[in-house]
Amino acid sequence: MADNNADSRADMRHITHWVFDLDNTLYPSDAPIMAQVDRRMTQYVARLLALPEDEARTVQKTYWRDYGTTLNGLMANHDVDLRDFLDFVHDVDPTVITPHPELANRIKALPGKRLVYTNGSLGHAENILDHMGLTHLFDDIFDVEASGFQPKPHQAGFDSFVSRFALPVPESVFFEDSVRNLKTAHDMGFTTVLVRAKHGPRDEESAAPDEHPDHVHHAVDCLPTFLGSLRTAATPDDET
Repeated sequence: MADNNADSRADMRHITHWVFDLDNTLYPSDAPIMAQVDRRMTQYVARLLALPEDEARTVQKTYWRDYGTTLNGLMANHDVDLRDFLDFVHDVDPTVITPHPELANRIKALPGKRLVYTNGSLGHAENILDHMGLTHLFDDIFDVEASGFQPKPHQAGFDSFVSRFALPVPESVFFEDSVRNLKTAHDMGFTTVLVRAKHGPRDEESAAPDEHPDHVHHAVDCLPTFLGSLRTAATPDDET
């Protein structure tokens, strides 16, 4: 699907740092990765709290809404082994994602530093990026443990991320599928790009097709297409 902003190329010649969310952003939302994670979260909550899965799912979604992530809700209310949780819920099959060579080429062409900022674990990010053939294109990965388990959209997590990389926020762009995560990024001064969900199944976090909130600078339906449309510091003068 074409990017709604494709009629005028986005001018990002000031951008020096390119920040990408992982899940449902670097791969399309119709790839059933987060469905696997979501199902395993329910199983974990059921096991931890000795609940039937339907009751565990209600607890899981309540924690997600109230605390930003299921894990933070569990941390606030129960004794939970954080690494055990992360290892269990991220034990997913990445082969359901079809690698996208055009995406890899577009990311490779971006001038400056490229980072992944995820609410998932480092192992999960490495698993997905390795399968997609993208690992070598990123300078670093910032995961939920690196944030002190303060997930997006919490300000504390963003502050840790910015501090870790001495990020020049006005010269940074944030790519995300989550509207609420981009609100924090926008308020901090990032250029914001919403990667909207494809038609069909999506998780509760992803933006719907045609969604474009005021705090989003660019709302796109196809990440590779949008990246290919950018004016960057590396764009030849005859293409500007």
